[in-house]
Amino acid sequence: MISYTARMKFLAEDREEITEVLCRLAEASRKEPGCVSWIPHRIEGDPDTVLIYEQYKDKAAMTAHQESEHFKKYAVGGLYQKLRERAREDLCALI
Repeated sequence: MISYTARMKFLAEDREEITEVLCRLAEASRKEPGCVSWIPHRIEGDPDTVLIYEQYKDKAAMTAHQESEHFKKYAVGGLYQKLRERAREDLCALI
């Protein structure tokens, strides 16, 4: 299982557009056969920071996600064009 978080900071003026893009990306990503979980969150007290929790059944499924048309359209062509900061944390399950 591959799990990680992606934390992204955006400008307040882009909040509505980012929310729409995240909804579309979540809907498409959750339909991928190897996607276990794809959940975008806003940080309480910091509405311009988004944290996405992602889980894939294996590395091939994660790669397929990153190569998908919806990822290219909504993440690369949308989110990445507006983000101000980005950090990724790879997770290791304890059990």
